[in-house]
Amino acid sequence: MKNTINIFGKLLQLEDPLIMGIINVTPDSFYKDSRYNPFQEDFLEKAGQMIRNGADILDIGGYSTRPGAKEVNTEEEINRIIPAIASLRKEFPHITLSIDTFRSEVAREAIKAGANMVNDISGGTLDPQMFDFIISNNLPYILMHTRGTPQNMSGLAEYTNLHFEVISELFSKANFLRKSGVKDIIIDPGFGFAKDINQNYHLFNHAEIFINDHFPMLIGISRKSMIYKILEVSPEESLTASAALNLLAMIKNAKILRVHDIKATKQIVQLYKTLELNKDKKP
Repeated sequence: MKNTINIFGKLLQLEDPLIMGIINVTPDSFYKDSRYNPFQEDFLEKAGQMIRNGADILDIGGYSTRPGAKEVNTEEEINRIIPAIASLRKEFPHITLSIDTFRSEVAREAIKAGANMVNDISGGTLDPQMFDFIISNNLPYILMHTRGTPQNMSGLAEYTNLHFEVISELFSKANFLRKSGVKDIIIDPGFGFAKDINQNYHLFNHAEIFINDHFPMLIGISRKSMIYKILEVSPEESLTASAALNLLAMIKNAKILRVHDIKATKQIVQLYKTLELNKDKKP
C-alpha cells in the first residue's frame, strides 16, 4: 500500500494519519473561524499556531464551495490566494501548502507562488484543463467526488447505487491519471458534495470500500452540515462530534484528515496511534 506523498522531493509519510489544516481566504465560508485575511497582522500568527499544534499540510482556498455558494471569478480567486500562499511560504518554508481550487489557472498561479499540491473539489469536472496541468507537472493531486457545481450540487444527489457510482467515478479518473504518469493521487469521497445527509452517513459507514494499494484516502467532515444538522447545533458547537467522526475515519483507514481544529485532531491522532500500538499486545 502506498505510504508516502512526494512533495517536490520531500516525502510525507502516511504511516500515521496526516492533518490538513483549513485556511479559507474567503468572506463566506460556512464556518467563520476558518476565514482568514492574509492582509491582517495576525494571519501568520494564526497559521503558525496551526503548524505548532500539529498541522502537516495547510490547505488554502479562495472560493467557498459550500452548497449554494456565490460564484467567484478567476481573477478574484487568484487575488485572494496568492498573497496568502506567498506570505506562508516565506514565513514557513518547510510546511506543505495545498491549493484548494477547481481551476487550473488558479492552481498554476498558486504553484508558482509556493504551493506544493492541488486539492480539486470537482475531481477535474469543472475545468477540462486541470488534468492536463496536473499530468504535465506531475503534481500531488487530491481527487474529490462531486457532481455539478457548488451552486447546484445539492440537487444532484440521486444515485441508483451510491457505492458503485461514487467508486466508479472516482477510480476511473484516478486510474487515468496514474496511467498518465501522476504518481501521487489522493482520493476524497466528497462528504457533503452532491450527497444528502443519509447518503453521507451511508458512505462514511462503509468508507473502507475506498481502501486500495495506490490511492490514499482523505476524509473531510470537519464541522460540516452532516454533523451539525443532525445534532441541531451550529458549526461552532460541533467540535466534539467532528473529533469523534475523525477518529472513526482513521479506523476506516483515512490517511489525511482535513480539519478546522488542529489541536483536537492531533490529540485524537495520538489516541488512534496508541490504540493501534496496543491492538495485538497481550495484557
